[in-house]
Amino acid sequence: MKIKMSKVRIKLKSADITALNFISNSIKDIATNAGINISGPIPLPTKKMKITTRKSPCGSGTATFDNFEMRIHKRIIDLPSNDRVLHTVMKMQIPRSVSIKIEMK
Repeated sequence: MKIKMSKVRIKLKSADITALNFISNSIKDIATNAGINISGPIPLPTKKMKITTRKSPCGSGTATFDNFEMRIHKRIIDLPSNDRVLHTVMKMQIPRSVSIKIEMK
């Protein structure tokens, strides 16, 4: 009879790519130092939110527009459940700009 080991999926989401890469690399370093094989960080497609507004504050005048864009970057990390690794990941200082979600599979 095979014992199926549970897995943990960590989803990271942020508009700041440098903070996201720093957190994903530090999670990867923690796992490799513990001797655990992980898959990831897997980059998911970037979500681009675009807003077009008029330059004029009153809304009338010449037809000039400003275009604003916000990019949301995502990463997924899969690793086997290990109490030591998960405990250190949960204790990490994560910036406010990075959203983290940990799921057991």
